[in-house]
Amino acid sequence: MVPAKTLTPGDIVIPAAAPRQEPAHLRADIRKLGKTLGDVIRECEGKAIYDVIEKLRRAAVKFRREGDPAASRILERQIGRLADDPATLVARAFSYFLHLSNIAEDRDQNRRQRQHMLGAGAPMRGSLQHALGLLKEQGVHGGKVLRYLEAASIVPVLTAHPTEVQRKSTLDLHREIARQLSQTDAALTPAEQDTLQLTLAGLVATMWQTRMLRLSKLTVLDEIDNALSYYDSTFLKAIPRLYQELSGLLQPPARQPFRLRTRPLPPFLRMGSWIGGDRDGNPNVDAATLEQALLRQSTHVMRHYLHEIKALGTEISISAHLGSASPELLALSAASQDKSPHRLDEPYRRAFIHLYARIAATGLALTGRRLALRPTYDAPPYDTAQAFQHDLQVVADSLDQHHGNLIARLRLSGLLQAVSIFGFHLATVDLRQSSDVHERVLAELFKAANVEFKGRPVDYAALSEEDRVELLRLELRQVRPLVSPWIDYSDETQKELAILRMAAQCRRRYGDDAVKQTIVSHTETLSDLLEVLVLQQETGLIAPADGRPAPDARDGLMVVPLFETIPDLMRGPDIMAAWFDLPEVAARVRRNQEGMQEVMLGYSDSNKDGGYLTSNWALYCAERELVRVFQKRKLRLRLFHGRGGSVARGGGSSFDAILAQPPGTVNGQIRLTEQGEVIQGKYKDAEVGRWHLENFVAATLEASLCPQSATPRTEDDNMARFGAALDTMSGLARQAYRDLVYETPGFNDYFFASTPILEIAGLNIGSRPASRKSTQRIEDLRAIPWGFSWAQCRLMITGWYGVGTALRAYIEEGGAGAPPTAKGRLKLLREMAETWPFFRTLLSNMEQVLAKTDLQIGKRYAGLVPDAALRKAIFQRIAAEYELTVEMFRQVSGHELLAHDPQLAAALTERFAYIDPLNHLQVELLKRQRAKSSRGGNHEESPTQRAIHMTINGIAAGLRNSG
Repeated sequence: MVPAKTLTPGDIVIPAAAPRQEPAHLRADIRKLGKTLGDVIRECEGKAIYDVIEKLRRAAVKFRREGDPAASRILERQIGRLADDPATLVARAFSYFLHLSNIAEDRDQNRRQRQHMLGAGAPMRGSLQHALGLLKEQGVHGGKVLRYLEAASIVPVLTAHPTEVQRKSTLDLHREIARQLSQTDAALTPAEQDTLQLTLAGLVATMWQTRMLRLSKLTVLDEIDNALSYYDSTFLKAIPRLYQELSGLLQPPARQPFRLRTRPLPPFLRMGSWIGGDRDGNPNVDAATLEQALLRQSTHVMRHYLHEIKALGTEISISAHLGSASPELLALSAASQDKSPHRLDEPYRRAFIHLYARIAATGLALTGRRLALRPTYDAPPYDTAQAFQHDLQVVADSLDQHHGNLIARLRLSGLLQAVSIFGFHLATVDLRQSSDVHERVLAELFKAANVEFKGRPVDYAALSEEDRVELLRLELRQVRPLVSPWIDYSDETQKELAILRMAAQCRRRYGDDAVKQTIVSHTETLSDLLEVLVLQQETGLIAPADGRPAPDARDGLMVVPLFETIPDLMRGPDIMAAWFDLPEVAARVRRNQEGMQEVMLGYSDSNKDGGYLTSNWALYCAERELVRVFQKRKLRLRLFHGRGGSVARGGGSSFDAILAQPPGTVNGQIRLTEQGEVIQGKYKDAEVGRWHLENFVAATLEASLCPQSATPRTEDDNMARFGAALDTMSGLARQAYRDLVYETPGFNDYFFASTPILEIAGLNIGSRPASRKSTQRIEDLRAIPWGFSWAQCRLMITGWYGVGTALRAYIEEGGAGAPPTAKGRLKLLREMAETWPFFRTLLSNMEQVLAKTDLQIGKRYAGLVPDAALRKAIFQRIAAEYELTVEMFRQVSGHELLAHDPQLAAALTERFAYIDPLNHLQVELLKRQRAKSSRGGNHEESPTQRAIHMTINGIAAGLRNSG
């Protein structure tokens, strides 16, 4: 009943229909890389340590394949005997094997996709060809899709949330190993095979001798540079190529074979970023990081343009004696100051030399740096990216008019499309801050300015919500400034005002698309949104309602609420209704935002608050209510999904997740976060990245233009038939989850003792602190390390706890509107799993997490809890709920875990054989380190701590979607 999973970075293999010999290719690649790693270890570390590693490997493989408990005891005993230095080598060996396995599996993924495309079968689900075929069947042809794309907005947003444990130097080696491995598909001579194997061995040896862990904590600038590396490897290549392929699919068959579209498609797919502007809980983000983010982004894209123009100037060598040119192209050529007599009859080359000079001048003006790769002359810089695009279009049109259409397709059309997408800013940087910070800043500003309200000095923190709204609306009509240059404000207030002023500066320099949104975390009230409008007014981003707009204050920044916890999600639709019912806000949304308003939904905090089932249901219901609010007011909704890598944080297949959204919530508008190890998993290279971006676009088109393709029922029918059951089960699941996490005495102590949460905080994997406060309370812990910690100890309660209790209770006891018998209720749940995309996807994602959960290993982590009674009581509850959830999944789905996907099940079994030793080793090292810490002593990082961090690295690499 639960369908085979489509490709996601967390899945191990593609369960697509592929030739039977394909798994053999994957195994051959894994063996090749594994043997190479073994040879490197033996060469670098000696035979003795190699033999230790090999003995552990064989024991782990025997246990996983045969279930031999003696093999498990051998594994634990051998690991317990390891001294610190060999333990570190073991951790590195198993971690790097998993890294290499990931490379092989990703290569197999590419191979399967390519074989499918080369075959004569139907287009692959998730491809643009498949999506456009579905649309065509429903009467939606290419012209309508093109018109639809003009108003569409599809945006992956890169964030720096800390679940990527690999260093950039390691990821770079991964890419090169993958590139070399891909060459084995070609027919090679014996000499070429030897050279390739030696190259692979050299790269693996380099990886082995490259430090796995960072010695110091990442800075925000490091995170900016890490993200930019993905533009070189993927986005600058893959996105224009995707547009080009879509253009070809949408173009009707031409009568002449050389008539291909040269004008770019509307820039519906763009990139976003939080890195440098997301200061929620990160004290290291400020005005300087925002400035640096956009400076470095602009530098990056300008260098790309310079490279492409230089190449075009070399490649398009058309002679005026052999081909004609338009008057506009000849004018560009005449503007060139190129003096070479060899190019007098080459107008296109001369035009590109002039464009190169202008872009070099533009780069200097925007970045203050000379970015030109070759000598050039002084020329006027472009004021806007649109002006640059216009000149490129002049060249393309001239080629199009004079038998050069195919020449334009070689490189120029891709550059034209890239300029429409990336502009001079590369990616839109969002601002984000918590509502309580805005509240404190406004309270200080009102007090310092001696503002009176209702005859008394304003004590903003003490005002009721109604009074806050009234005061803020009055302030938005004030022409006089609230902020004075003669007053010394607190550091927090100065920092918040500075970053908004910097946003205004960056918009003037790089264009309005450089910074467009400011996201309000923990939006709980209407005043949380009005506060941000007031702060924008005080920093020159918007003008007072009764004042004259400043030159750079045309639009300001869209204020985007972020609803995160379960109560916030429930309040969200009413807050948005109240927001739109303010006349000044409604006018702003219609005039400045073209009737569009974005709303962000948080997956992580809602899961941490209410558990897996309740989080998903609360998100789904909030989305449906938001659609009603927007439709009533004839406004357009764009949802921004704050998803992570793990299923608990909205992970899993983006394609399935988009198709499972309620009707009306996509409608050509969607943004979602790409975080941590998911960025590396999806966008490590142009081929893998293009496929994931294609999935994203294809799903958006399907969900927007044929939303009922997945089920014969309307969603209102589904809600009428199934909604009450989900509502009942959500309440039961939430109570079970909160009973364990927040209401069980000692659970806090159990969590901090039985997981490596404290050690994760020392991993240097991000610039953001793991907790909002310096306490050891689950309430203060960020949702990301919370889920990451449970994945490390292989219990992953964030992806299933409470679901078993809810399913059983519903079947046995029923609820409002439920069928009268247990048999009837089970039948209803099976029907939900079969026909309702939302519930089907929820079960499918949970199934993957249940398959990765391991009670035996989780019990070993529980042994780290000093209090035996507490350890036993809590672990037994977790184990009982897991077993119940697996059993209830069987009853509702009608099959065992992964029974429909034996390839994935087999791959997980193989993978676990290499993750298990790391788990056992981590437990042993945690015991040692905590024993040392209890005795006091040196606070510098010890060899044991480094080994623990390596096991964290390896386990995360093995599980792939743990963050």
